Amino acid sequence: MSRAQSTAVVVRYQTRPEAAERNQHLVCQVFAELHRERPDGLRYAAFRLADGVSFVHVVSVEGDADPLTRSAAFAEFQRELPDRLAGPPTPSLATLVGSYRFGASAGYCH
Repeated sequence: MSRAQSTAVVVRYQTRPEAAERNQHLVCQVFAELHRERPDGLRYAAFRLADGVSFVHVVSVEGDADPLTRSAAFAEFQRELPDRLAGPPTPSLATLVGSYRFGASAGYCH
């Protein structure tokens, strides 16, 4: 793979309707921790889709060490994840084709 290409993992899942707000709260806690710690080599975004219960996470890690494995907030997010889900998550490998000002907002959670 050329240096110009970047590989990411895209994970899509649906929460149970009553668990969607809690899931978003836990995702925001992960981003709050990442903004405090500023780990190198990590690009990460999460989206809540218009249906209100579907989420998409996009993560790209440079190097062999995944900073999320050392994140207390990410561990908490994962701890009861199966209880919040309506079905199994669907992970896929993806290759970045292009981007423009993606993730350039000043905030980290809405």
